[in-house]
Amino acid sequence: MATLFERIIAGELPADVVYRDEEIIAFRDIHPRAPVHLLIVPHKPIPTANDIADGDAALIGRLIVVARDLARREGIAEDGYRLVINCNRNGGQEVYHLHVHLIGGEPLGPMTAKRL
Repeated sequence: MATLFERIIAGELPADVVYRDEEIIAFRDIHPRAPVHLLIVPHKPIPTANDIADGDAALIGRLIVVARDLARREGIAEDGYRLVINCNRNGGQEVYHLHVHLIGGEPLGPMTAKRL
């Protein structure tokens, strides 16, 4: 069964696409956590960060380069932004197709986690 992101990549579902090339698509999150919240997604279906193969290193690097370029294009590079990759349920992953969240456009504050 295709993931939500695979269906967006295939053009079966609508998305506010801001970037697309032969390996990567980027679109606006439908539930943004900040004024700028983009998802940068490889076309290759990699379920989680745990599933990244050594041979995927160049692709993963390109995700970060595309995120950098989009931060510049969105006007948030100068003030700062956050890149997040969630992994599995406890890491907050909702769609099991690796993706990078580009979040910014306002002060984000420190990242916090529950303390033991």
